[in-house]
Amino acid sequence: MPDMSASVSLAMTHIVPLAKEVDENKVTPGVLGFIVFAAMALAVWALMKSMNRHMGKVKFKEPADADAGSSEPTADSEARRS
Repeated sequence: MPDMSASVSLAMTHIVPLAKEVDENKVTPGVLGFIVFAAMALAVWALMKSMNRHMGKVKFKEPADADAGSSEPTADSEARRS
């Protein structure tokens, strides 16, 4: 992977030997699996927090139309009749 930074490469060289010490007959997610799961959990938490902030800005009640009480037929209502 040519676009890998030096720190990530160094971290991977320290993590990979730890995987060799595990029993070959047992498969576990290990530390790397926990790190991935924790990162995904933090991302979901941040997205939910952002969504709540944006949903708080939404106005669900429509403003009263001044044209709603007029007796003039609009083009939209005429199209529905035909």
